[in-house]
Amino acid sequence: MEEKDVYTEDGTVDIHKNPANKEKTGNWKACRFILGNECCERLAYYGMGTNLVNYLESRLNQGNAKAANNVTNWSGTCYITPLIGAFIADAYLGRYWTIAIFVFIYVSGMTLLTLSASVPGLKPSHCDANTCHPNSGQTAVFFVALYMIALGTGGIKPCVSSFGADQFDENDEAEKLKKSSFFNWFYFSINVGALIASTVLVWIQMNVGWGWGFGVPTVAMIIAVMFFFLGSRFYRLQRPGGSPLTRIFQVIVSAFRKMRVKVPEDKTLLFETADDESNITGSRKLEHTDNLKFFDKAAVESQSDSIKDGEVNPWRLCSVTQVEELKSIITLLPVWASGIVFATVYSQMNTMFVLQGNTMDQHMGKNFEIPSASLSLFDTVSVLFWTPVYDQFIVPFARKFTRHERGFTQLQRMGIGLVLSIFAMINAGVLEVVRLDYVKSHDAYDQKKIPMSIFWQVPQYLLVGCAEVFTFIGQLEFFYDQAPDAMRSLCSALSLTTVALGNYLSTVLVTVVMKMTQKNGKPGWIPDNLNRGHLDYFFYLLAGLSFLNFLVYLWISKRYKYKKAIGRAH
Repeated sequence: MEEKDVYTEDGTVDIHKNPANKEKTGNWKACRFILGNECCERLAYYGMGTNLVNYLESRLNQGNAKAANNVTNWSGTCYITPLIGAFIADAYLGRYWTIAIFVFIYVSGMTLLTLSASVPGLKPSHCDANTCHPNSGQTAVFFVALYMIALGTGGIKPCVSSFGADQFDENDEAEKLKKSSFFNWFYFSINVGALIASTVLVWIQMNVGWGWGFGVPTVAMIIAVMFFFLGSRFYRLQRPGGSPLTRIFQVIVSAFRKMRVKVPEDKTLLFETADDESNITGSRKLEHTDNLKFFDKAAVESQSDSIKDGEVNPWRLCSVTQVEELKSIITLLPVWASGIVFATVYSQMNTMFVLQGNTMDQHMGKNFEIPSASLSLFDTVSVLFWTPVYDQFIVPFARKFTRHERGFTQLQRMGIGLVLSIFAMINAGVLEVVRLDYVKSHDAYDQKKIPMSIFWQVPQYLLVGCAEVFTFIGQLEFFYDQAPDAMRSLCSALSLTTVALGNYLSTVLVTVVMKMTQKNGKPGWIPDNLNRGHLDYFFYLLAGLSFLNFLVYLWISKRYKYKKAIGRAH
C-alpha cells in the first residue's frame, strides 16, 4: 500500500514525519524547474538591462553621465527592493507564494516596457537618424515600467536561490553537499540567460528595433513563470517563521531593559527552550557565542519576565537562539559591506565599459558590427567556463591541500574574487590610456570612433566574469549558510543590497568626479565626448578603492566565526 503524504499544519509536505515524501519532493528533481525559471528570468532581466544605457542615449536623448547614472540608479533599486520581498517571505507568505505573487508584477512591467517602445504615442517621437526627442509623458511611461520591473524582481531575487537551497535537507549529509553544488549551477543558469541576452537580444535591439528588443524578454519572462508553476508538486516548502524584524527588536528592547543585569559566567543558565526544537518556526537552535555579550542580557531570567499562565513575555526575555539570530546578522554586516566596492566594479560593465566600447571599432569582418553592449557576453562566457571548472576541478584539487570539504572556505572564495576585480579595473584603465594616446597622436578628438578594435576590451570582461564566480557565488552560499534558518530570505536580500549600494556608489562617484573635474571650463573625466576626457582616471580610482577594500576584507575575514546550529527545525 502506498504511503500517503504527511502534511504540516500549514499545508506543506513534511519529509521528517514521512520519509517517503523525501523521495517524491525536493533535491534536483525540484531544482530543474527552479533553474529553468531563473535562466528565463535572467534572460528577460539582462535582455532589457544590458543595453539600457544605449536606449537612454538614443531614444530618450540623455548624455553619457546622465544615462549611466539612470542605469545604475535603476539597477540599484532592483537590488534594494529584495528587502521587501524577503521580509514578506520570511514573515508571512513563505518563499513559494512570494515568488508566485511578484512574478505577475514583473510580467506587467515588462509588458508596459514593450508597449512604451513600440506603440505610437507611447514610444519616443520626433526621431532622426541618431536620436529622439520624447515628451514628458512618454518618458514617464518608460520609467514607470522600469520601476515596476524593479519591484517585481524584488520578490524573486531574494527568494529563488534560497528556495532552491531549501530543496536539500540540512540534516542529510549527502544532500547538504549537493546544496553547495546547487549554488554553482544556479549561477551557471543565470549566465546562460545572460549570454543569450547579451548576444541575440542586444543585436535585435540595435538592428531590428526596440519593440522586438523588449518584446522577446517579455516572452522569456512569461516562460519563466510557466517553469516555476510546473514544478509546484515537487517543491519542499519552508514555513515562514514570523517577522524577523520583530524578533530582532525584541532582543534589543529586552537587552536595554536589563542594562544593569549581570550575565552569569555559566552560560547554560541563560534562557532557552527545554525541548530539542527551537521556539522559532522553521529554525534550529543556535549555540551560544561569546561575541556581542551585551545582548546576552536579553536571555537572563528574572521574576518579572513571566506573564499570565507562565508564558514568557518576548519583550522581556528572549531565548539564546533568538539572541544568536541578532548576533549572526550583526557579524554578517562587515562581510556584507566589503561587497559594495566589488559591486561598483561589476556595475561598470553596463555603463563605462559600454561607453568606452562605443568609441572603438566594432566591426567583425567588413559588414557586421557588434554592439558594444554585446561584449558582456565575454563576461558571461567566462562565468559559464569557470563555474563548472570550479565545481568539478578546482574544488577537488584545493580540497587536497586545504582539507576543507568545499575546497575553499566561503570567505576565502570571496577574497579571491576581490583580488581579480582589481586587475579588471587596471586592465580597463590601461586600455583607455592606449586609446587616448592614439587620439592624441592622431588629433582624433572629434572622431566618433577610432580604428582600434573593440575586442581589446575582452580581457577586462573575462576578468570580471572570473571574479563573479568566486565572489558572487561565494556570497550566495555564505549568506544562505550563515543566516539564521528563519531569516534566510532576508539575508539573501541583504547580500543583494551590496549590488544596489554598489550601483548607487557608482552614481555618487560619477557625480562627484564630474563636479570636481569640470571646474574652470574643463570637460571633466567623463564628458559626452570621451576623447576629451580621462575615463582611465575613473578606472584607476575604482582599482584603488578595490585594493583598499580588499585590505579591510582581510582584517574582517580573519576575525569572523562561522555559525553553529544544533538540532532540527520544526
